[in-house]
Amino acid sequence: MPKVTVYNQTGSQVGDAELADTVFGITPNESVVHDAVVMQQASLRQGTQKAKTRSEVRGGGAKPWRQKGTGRARHGSNRSPIWTGGGVIFPPTPRNYGYKLPKKVRRLALRSVLSAKVQEDALTVVDELSLDVPKTKDMVTILSSLSAEQKTLIVTAEYNENLVKSANNLPNVKTLSANGVNVLDVIHHDKVIITKEAAEKVEEVLG
Repeated sequence: MPKVTVYNQTGSQVGDAELADTVFGITPNESVVHDAVVMQQASLRQGTQKAKTRSEVRGGGAKPWRQKGTGRARHGSNRSPIWTGGGVIFPPTPRNYGYKLPKKVRRLALRSVLSAKVQEDALTVVDELSLDVPKTKDMVTILSSLSAEQKTLIVTAEYNENLVKSANNLPNVKTLSANGVNVLDVIHHDKVIITKEAAEKVEEVLG
């Protein structure tokens, strides 16, 4: 079982913790991680692009000119796709790009990225994180004490309003509760700071 040092929010060592092998100690599966990232990115696409077909374009009620005798090509509508201002033949329409992978695959991907963070020594376990009032300066002090000056993901057991508000003004910091941990956010951040209670919750779900 991976053994990690547990810190407090001032950066002092307060003990050790053993993380579950099945969640934090597996060999990362890069193929599954790639599939999970593509799935999440597809689900984030808005899919709001829209163009009009010839039946939706305004105008075109009258035949532009008579069928024969003008020397010009025959046309029935000036909103045909070959006319300027006409409709689009196969236009994009609003759609949902999202799809789902099997639950076992999604969980394997999440276990893979968490294990990779442990192997890279980019996961820090703290006994607890708390602030009496929302204050960005205090959050900066905590991150500095934990040597987290780069992009950092903070994972707590439950939603903590003071922590979230304190981190909102920091462009490279994101706060999640344990049930919101996902592959894309773990990969996107260079360092993961997770409370001991949150790690136990993640193990309970993914173990």
